[in-house]
Amino acid sequence: MPGGNGSVWVEFVFLAYPCRPELRALSFLGVGLLYALTVGGHVLVVAAIQADARLHTPMYCLLGSLSGVEVCYTATVVPHMLANLLQPQKTISLPSCATQMAFFIGLGSADCFLLVVMAYDRYVAICHPLRYPLIMTLTLCVRLVVASTLIGLVLSSQLVAFIFSLPFCQARGIEHFFCDVPPVMRLVCANSHSHERSVLAAATLAIAVPFCVIATSYGFIVAAVAKLRSAGGRRRAFSTCCSHLAVVLLQYGCCALTYLRPDSGCSPGQGQLISLVYTLGTPLLNPLIYTLRNSEVKGAIGRVLPRSCLRQGRARPIGKGLAPPHANPGAPKIPLG
Repeated sequence: MPGGNGSVWVEFVFLAYPCRPELRALSFLGVGLLYALTVGGHVLVVAAIQADARLHTPMYCLLGSLSGVEVCYTATVVPHMLANLLQPQKTISLPSCATQMAFFIGLGSADCFLLVVMAYDRYVAICHPLRYPLIMTLTLCVRLVVASTLIGLVLSSQLVAFIFSLPFCQARGIEHFFCDVPPVMRLVCANSHSHERSVLAAATLAIAVPFCVIATSYGFIVAAVAKLRSAGGRRRAFSTCCSHLAVVLLQYGCCALTYLRPDSGCSPGQGQLISLVYTLGTPLLNPLIYTLRNSEVKGAIGRVLPRSCLRQGRARPIGKGLAPPHANPGAPKIPLG
């Protein structure tokens, strides 16, 4: 990659990590704990949906797919962040930076598109309940999940190819924790305003347009729910959509603050804080939001956890002086769910 003075360099340096060892250790523990909770929460949701045949429906298929995408989404940057907190040199090569950005933006875009698909699922379920089994089939859900992921990756690959085809100045320090679009674009030194407009157009296509589609679908949902005569029916319909709407506002709000405003309107420190929210905070809260308001998912998780604990207990070796599980035939059996 040519620099501003014609020189060639092959690495970026991250400048946002704390310099003091004790702060790096605390940051490592905090980020590692949040990452472990995030991955564990999503894996638990996917396992519960897979284990319970009653949850093999389009709505829960989309919910499990969202959890799978968010696990991959966080895995593109968080392990590298943890590694940088432990090593003195916080560098990344240009190909690695481009790859990290492509998958991070691509899976983040797929996350946004999946939220659109979930909004469409709720629209069909509430506005066209009799036709719902005919419209929203599992086959269609799988196709929509694959299409959302492919579209996100294609858009991100084109955006990353455009960014890394631009000339970079000789300064190679990224004021961030990973390779995100705004901090990398600050290193571009040729006609940056026109390039920022191109990036803004891509962000609008991936963020603003899906959000408008979601807002439109919820407009139809509210109009349909308002026509219901039963207060209980209205309450159940709104309860079904509240979890999804909370995730939408959290996800799109953070993305809009990062990608849909000019670079001059956000200091590097503010950008770093917002990026931590949508990299660690949003994926951590999403399974909590869905499970806390969904009795079926909570019940499935409650049935999965005892089975896992029971398998671990049976896999432990029998110590000296302890009787095997079958030594007492009169002991009560442990229920499996």
